[in-house]
Amino acid sequence: MSTSSDLGQGPCEVFADGRRVPASRQWIGEEPVALEYNGLAYAVMMATAQDLADFATGFALSEGLAAGAREVRDCSAAQTDLGWIVRTGLDGLGAEQMTERLRMRVAESSCGLCGIENLEAVARPLPPVAAHVALDPAAIFRALGEMSEQQVLGAKTGAAHAAAWADGEGRIACLREDVGRHNALDKLIGAMARQGRAMTGGFVLSSARCSFEIVEKAVRAGATSLVTVSLPTSMAVERATAAGLSLWCLARHDSVLLVNDGASGPPRCD
Repeated sequence: MSTSSDLGQGPCEVFADGRRVPASRQWIGEEPVALEYNGLAYAVMMATAQDLADFATGFALSEGLAAGAREVRDCSAAQTDLGWIVRTGLDGLGAEQMTERLRMRVAESSCGLCGIENLEAVARPLPPVAAHVALDPAAIFRALGEMSEQQVLGAKTGAAHAAAWADGEGRIACLREDVGRHNALDKLIGAMARQGRAMTGGFVLSSARCSFEIVEKAVRAGATSLVTVSLPTSMAVERATAAGLSLWCLARHDSVLLVNDGASGPPRCD
């Protein structure tokens, strides 16, 4: 399988005046990653083949296959000619329940709802977010700067999404990258869970747009505040508001849009 480091020969930059200049680019890796739980194939995701144990753990948590990191065990990844297989054991989940939930999903990196066939599953209420203090905007600006500095894969390829967790002062404690925005968040959730860290007391920062599934994953992982660099969808706003998630979007280095202040009620403007 090709990786981000063995591609990139031959492209050229084309200018409006007709000039063509040789360019060097390093493409981000994207490969099929099959996730197996308790010996059963559950999903095939298009992802970047790094931090796969974090990915499998976070995916299990955000999908509701496990209630906590303690129920996820024996995670191993193997590369094949067709892609990667990540085999993970789950405790606390009966075989009958697993069989009922089993479905094969082939999801592109731009898709977050592939495989969900039951509309009732989409409308199911989220658990209420824990009580939390309002974010200081200065913490968001600090985290944005730190995230840019820590995006190693993004700096190499210009095509990686990042998801990070920052404390209340904006110091980034954990960051994960992937070609898919949902995958990056799953990796972050898994990494935090495997390290025994709670996602309260700070905020999740995502380089992606704020869509329905980004809110879903953040809330189910126990996050209390979410910051994204792009605008939210209407459904993302509805779900965040209903759950009490503090939602900040369109984050830039000099401004940020407060959409929903779950800590103190509707946002107020001076």
